[in-house]
Amino acid sequence: MSEQVKNFIDALSNGNQDGAGEAFKDALRMKVGDSLEARRKEIANTLFQSKLEADPISDPKPEVADPSPRTEITVPEVEATPEVEVKADEPESK
Repeated sequence: MSEQVKNFIDALSNGNQDGAGEAFKDALRMKVGDSLEARRKEIANTLFQSKLEADPISDPKPEVADPSPRTEITVPEVEATPEVEVKADEPESK
């Protein structure tokens, strides 16, 4: 019998209900904690041992239409702006 269960029974037999409640909580925490620790170790041991295989691709690759052998390039016309010459010793005007 675990120490927490013994404390629970002793507290009940002495009429100490507050102490019995705390002993019960301690026993429950210990049992849940031990179970979680065992499960954590089990998962840690098997986590990286299984080999996962990639799922096959379900959709076939789409067909791509052949591009035209000659593609015309169109460039939009842009109005030419006159170039302004700035001298180094003159500040730029805004």
